[in-house]
Amino acid sequence: MRKHDDVVKALMSRQGVKAELERIEHEEGELLDALLKARQDAGLTQAELAKRMGTQAPAVARLERSLATGRHSPSLATLRRYLKACGRSLELRVS
Repeated sequence: MRKHDDVVKALMSRQGVKAELERIEHEEGELLDALLKARQDAGLTQAELAKRMGTQAPAVARLERSLATGRHSPSLATLRRYLKACGRSLELRVS
């Protein structure tokens, strides 16, 4: 059985994989920046936002951290709840 690092190394050597990974990471970074800005503009702490979302502060912290690390992609429903709690809405554009 191959080790995780071996699989990653093999994938990263394939043409286009690294560029696609960088594109995805850039998009997730932009999303995280937009979410954090919405929370900051609303003047909310993670705990206050969590209360408005009907969850706990650690869940909001995990959501923000997961976007920062790229380990998890939240559902659209979760993103909508987060933004609604900030007094914003989610707009999707397909190009």
